[in-house]
Amino acid sequence: METVAPPTRERILQAAGKLFYGEGIRAVSVDAVAEKAGVTKRTLYYHFRSKDELIAAYLETRDPPNLAWFRRQYAEAEGDVAARIEAVFRALASAAGHARWKGCGFLRTSVELFNMPGHPAMRAGRAHKTRLEDWLCGLFEDAGIDSGAARDLARQVVLLIDGSFAVVLLHRDPGYMESAGRAAGRLVRAALDEPRRAAP
Repeated sequence: METVAPPTRERILQAAGKLFYGEGIRAVSVDAVAEKAGVTKRTLYYHFRSKDELIAAYLETRDPPNLAWFRRQYAEAEGDVAARIEAVFRALASAAGHARWKGCGFLRTSVELFNMPGHPAMRAGRAHKTRLEDWLCGLFEDAGIDSGAARDLARQVVLLIDGSFAVVLLHRDPGYMESAGRAAGRLVRAALDEPRRAAP
């Protein structure tokens, strides 16, 4: 059966995604993206007005599948909400053990653009992390945790996720993610037990 080539814009984004994630956004030129996508630079600029716009689109493209991955790992895990959160961290550790793993593309991009908080890619990164936090907050509220405490807990778990991304990238030891998962599980269990401790 004949394979249909993806549309030009999608092909450019696929090429940019592989290069930006693999080598970093500053190390990759527009010429390199165009060459990998099999298009001219003029064609690339027809679809993306600038490299900055392309970088933002690269992160926006990563957002839905990344969030879907977190939801899938949680849904396929067993046990209560704390056990499932720990399972998500174990899945992260498993992914980090692969040679192609190079950390969180959103965080790595933010490091390269730390002095440009208004950059469209920084906005895309913040939006992604906010959606992850909102999803976690919803899980915790559904488990019976008060909305204010659920929000604070979601932020704590996001800090453990992103902190483990950074430390594993530094040490190349996915065990840090498993340790972070156990810490997250303890935080969630403490939050679930809080109403029982407060009851007369």
